[in-house]
Amino acid sequence: MFIGHALFSYIGLDPLLYGLADVWGNMDSTFLWMLAAGFFAQLVDGALGMGYGVISTSVLLTAGLNPAAISGSIHTAEMFSSGASGYSHYKFGNVNKKLFKHMLLPGVAGAILGALLLSWLGEAEAWFIRPLLSVYTLFLGIRILVNAFRKAQKPKKVKHVGLLAWAGGFLDSFGGGGWGPLVTSTLISKGRSPKYVIGSVSVTEFFVTLSSAVTFFIMLGLSHIQAIAGLIVGGLLAAPLAARLVGKLPVKKVFIGVGVIVILSSLRILWSVLAKW
Repeated sequence: MFIGHALFSYIGLDPLLYGLADVWGNMDSTFLWMLAAGFFAQLVDGALGMGYGVISTSVLLTAGLNPAAISGSIHTAEMFSSGASGYSHYKFGNVNKKLFKHMLLPGVAGAILGALLLSWLGEAEAWFIRPLLSVYTLFLGIRILVNAFRKAQKPKKVKHVGLLAWAGGFLDSFGGGGWGPLVTSTLISKGRSPKYVIGSVSVTEFFVTLSSAVTFFIMLGLSHIQAIAGLIVGGLLAAPLAARLVGKLPVKKVFIGVGVIVILSSLRILWSVLAKW
């Protein structure tokens, strides 16, 4: 409200409208593709607790971006969408505070370490990181697909939640995605309530992505503005809808769809890399 008041008071309506029209006129199809990818990725992630990074990474790898730039762009955009998603889950009562506290600090530490490592390797070793990340997203796609056919289990005590969160944060930063598929699927596989797992993981994800985005910004600066803007707008539009749909979507069918999309995208990238060799 304060930002809106300042903009309209000190800049005026007409300059804002002309400025937005100029920005829209200079945008290419990248923005629209990223908007659609951000909307779909956040819709799936907010409703199932996984998928944002994996789907976005697959799209940006296909577009040929540098691995470090990909992860930096995704986490900068995801910082906004995960914040909206986390708030929505908290508002609808989907958060287990005890689980959130156990995941917070380890997840943040893993995210910072993963971002530092990828920033150091991203440019010099991009030739092998790109196919390596494709293999990683292929593994995550298969894991998501397997989860679709896994039978529900009785609740079990989850051990080493902090270590799980650390690994999820590290792989999420280094691979551009993986927090949800690793942490959410592991906790749900132990028989935990999907509603509270997804809500708690989504709230923690905001702090994980914030830590990762700040680290990438310090190390690399900010680039690929149109891709980031598209992901942000799409994610913000989908976040409240996804939080409302949690537990109501046909989980098995959505898991199958997301898993197939990620697998096909990863195979396409690997095929293109092998063809060059």
